[in-house]
Amino acid sequence: MTSIKLDDKYWDKRYIETETGWDIGKVSTPLKEYIDQLANKHISILIPGCGNSYEADYLLQEGFTNITLIDISPVLVGLIREKFASAIGKQLHLICGDFFKLEQQFDLVLEQTFFCALDPLLRNEYVNKMNEILKPGGKLAGVLFNRAFEGGPPFGGNMDEYVQLFSEKFVVKTMAACYNSIEPRKGSEVFVVFIKP
Repeated sequence: MTSIKLDDKYWDKRYIETETGWDIGKVSTPLKEYIDQLANKHISILIPGCGNSYEADYLLQEGFTNITLIDISPVLVGLIREKFASAIGKQLHLICGDFFKLEQQFDLVLEQTFFCALDPLLRNEYVNKMNEILKPGGKLAGVLFNRAFEGGPPFGGNMDEYVQLFSEKFVVKTMAACYNSIEPRKGSEVFVVFIKP
């Protein structure tokens, strides 16, 4: 689908040149409101393709104690290491590496602009890996685009595609148009919660 090699060098360049149009400067409203209803502050949470990690910042503010961030860009991970220096090795674990090589398991994965940054040819692999790294009963929750894009990243999709993609490995608990998207993304996002049986 894409002729661009979406590797660590590609993402390093985007961060160095601050070509980060996906970065909204804060935790997105759909994820904030999802986090707000999580009662257990000790669940293990992964944020893949973590970017500037506003979600992690919010989780820490709210008292969550077991957060893991992973990103493929060494440049970005260096910035994150500075930003969260006081929490790393305590409430926060930081990995510079390939999501598809992760071996830990988690109770919850928060999805925010990671799925849409991957080559669409990797979508089945993404579903399989999410299934592998979630504990039984674990959840994949977050926001996916419900629209098409020219070129990419980001790469778009739609609800029919997501049902087909995820329903073999997950119970689709929630899939609904976001009512609380930020203004520029209104009408183009879907909130999902997929549960590993």
